[in-house]
Amino acid sequence: MKILVVDACTSDNSRTRALTKYLLTKLNGDIQTVYLTDNKPGALDEKTLSKRDNAVKDNDFSDKMFDFAKQFKSADTVVFAAPYWDLSFPSVLKQYIEQINVCGLTFEYTQSGMPKSLSSVKRFIYVTTAGGYIVSDELGYGYIKNVMQLFYEVGDSVYIKAEGLDIYGNNVGEILEKAKTDIDNIFTDAYGCFCR
Repeated sequence: MKILVVDACTSDNSRTRALTKYLLTKLNGDIQTVYLTDNKPGALDEKTLSKRDNAVKDNDFSDKMFDFAKQFKSADTVVFAAPYWDLSFPSVLKQYIEQINVCGLTFEYTQSGMPKSLSSVKRFIYVTTAGGYIVSDELGYGYIKNVMQLFYEVGDSVYIKAEGLDIYGNNVGEILEKAKTDIDNIFTDAYGCFCR
């Protein structure tokens, strides 16, 4: 099984990254990690959109600009490590989504105008931590869930979160340990395809 970790964390001491590393001890497969802060996807602009449109028209995806999409397309499981920022996640993750959503490479449109997946992704895991409290799970995780369902027909998802980590009086260690226990409880024999 190919596992792709999409790491949108900005700090080496990231609590989201630490939880993700713990999660990865529970997964079996070939794990590849892309650190978005080191390999910035970049925003799409008129020039890059035109270049991409021409490549799609010619069915030529050899350009480096398609590397993220090809890497994503070949994964079986995708793990998103994304801290909760400003009601969602760091902007670099949105840029990544824009880079992987390539018509003709990772998905195509049916005659009825609906996206159809061309990827092998079957499930995704979303890991996040928040200093405060997550206002709505629909704002960060929900966006990624909709992208994965609509474009890639992925119905199998897991959501791991630890929140309230910077609230005065909260026990950070206990909150993170509870998140690890949640991971332990999810990745049992009942979820055998993931377990070591």
